[in-house]
Amino acid sequence: MKVAIIVFPGTNCEMDSQYAYEKLGQETQLVWHKQTSLPEGVDLVLLPGGFSYGDYLRSAAIAKFSPIMKAVIKHAKSGGYVLGICNGFQMLLETKLLPGAMKRNANVHFISKYHHLKVESNNNQFLRHLNPGQIINIPIAHGEGNYFIDDEGLKSLKEHDQILLTYCDALGNPLNPNGSVGNIAGICNKQKNVFGLMPHPERAIEEILGSTDGLAMLEGFIA
Repeated sequence: MKVAIIVFPGTNCEMDSQYAYEKLGQETQLVWHKQTSLPEGVDLVLLPGGFSYGDYLRSAAIAKFSPIMKAVIKHAKSGGYVLGICNGFQMLLETKLLPGAMKRNANVHFISKYHHLKVESNNNQFLRHLNPGQIINIPIAHGEGNYFIDDEGLKSLKEHDQILLTYCDALGNPLNPNGSVGNIAGICNKQKNVFGLMPHPERAIEEILGSTDGLAMLEGFIA
């Protein structure tokens, strides 16, 4: 599989993402945001975490205007896989490739820690190696991870099986670190080829890091 990892000014998780996919034996290529096309034969476009353009205005508000994003949007709308992690998830919301919006954390503080997640659906390529109801432990690191969507939008997410992950404790009970509607930590589009989540699976790939739960997530795209 060929993975294109998009790099913006302020991105800080591109090397983690590259390391993770190369650990899984996949071909990766870093793509600078000013490029206007994706590498030929790309299977997965990964928008990594960080603080693109310093998160001025609001998270990812400027990144969506980068030249490469036209190619990313085209890739997504043609059915290609796109994964947005943290700031990358915010980009997918800003470009409307995913529904909803992101607000400041309810406690107005940056949060950085491991947090448990419950798998809500594995009816998709991303989480196909996990089981519904399974509890995993993945790091979160964000100041604007408070996912918001109105009641009608939330109803649509549920009807189309688009809620992927929710925040919980070790026993699976709801435990919301940032105020997200419905404890939502990750979603996908209706076509199930565009995925966004605030937690960082690329930071949970080795026991020395505290968890390997991220591997099962990332390898879901590998044929």
